[in-house]
Amino acid sequence: MQIRNISAKDNDTIDAIVSIHLSTFKGFFLTFMGKRFLKLMYRSYTEYKDSGILVAFDEDNPVGFLAYSGDFSGLYKYMIKKRLIPFAWYSLGAFFRNPKIFMRLLRAFLKPSEVKRTEKYIELASIGVDPAIQSKGIGTKLIETLKSNIDFSKYAYITLETDAVNNDAANHFYQKNGFVIEREFETKEGRKMFEYRWS
Repeated sequence: MQIRNISAKDNDTIDAIVSIHLSTFKGFFLTFMGKRFLKLMYRSYTEYKDSGILVAFDEDNPVGFLAYSGDFSGLYKYMIKKRLIPFAWYSLGAFFRNPKIFMRLLRAFLKPSEVKRTEKYIELASIGVDPAIQSKGIGTKLIETLKSNIDFSKYAYITLETDAVNNDAANHFYQKNGFVIEREFETKEGRKMFEYRWS
């Protein structure tokens, strides 16, 4: 098993990440936005400063990934500035399937600027493992690699958010990997969420 950061040139690997996302996060908001939207989003992680995607390879096959950013607000501004038209175009299909999606998408892009913190931190934005080979420690290896790659003289902690309800497996996974619940909150859609931190 090899884990490494990928670049925007790794087009086939980004396609594989999107496939893993679609099979891992069925029924989630970003999955609803579609394959082309996800590809643009994940490509942006590979291009923007202090952001990236760690990918776990079994031989040459991507089997898991972890997307992160040390400047989440800046990353989202970069996506809007550089890719507003294609993001809008790829969002149209989702909008026509469900017009309420517009406000949800707008809130998703505005959210990073709403969170004001004095410390610099790493946001673990997304982690997924091919469902066919889950429970083999791949997710833990991705998190361990992220922890070992971070300069903690520059960043105070790693943070992530996940559902607090009907999400026992994910919550157990993060707690097993040393993350501690920092707060519980509710989104405008009524989802109860946990914010986890590791430092």
